[in-house]
Amino acid sequence: MTVRELVDQLELKNWVPDADLEIPVTGGYAGDMLSWVMGRAQSGSVWMTIMSNQNVAAVALMADVAAVVLTESVAPDEALQKQAEARGLPLLSTPLSTYELSCRLGVLLADKQSV
Repeated sequence: MTVRELVDQLELKNWVPDADLEIPVTGGYAGDMLSWVMGRAQSGSVWMTIMSNQNVAAVALMADVAAVVLTESVAPDEALQKQAEARGLPLLSTPLSTYELSCRLGVLLADKQSV
């Protein structure tokens, strides 16, 4: 599954239209404590969070996540959006809760693995 497929199937809003959405998604990570995410999110994961400040972009790049999804209808602050645009980071959002998005992502990834 790619970030683009995830955007399409879960109807996610894309805040960085020029970002590469062909990045493979290998898993997910849900968390809001940046230092925790830095040390535990796996490369290729989709990071689901309610955090929306510019530090999110730095942590996402250090953790090498495939994309960041802001849950609960959170919009990125201006500094985060600028950082994501400058770095080509796929920055997405959804009205779903982090729990709901995690469940749906798990189902999508399981379906892709069983094909």
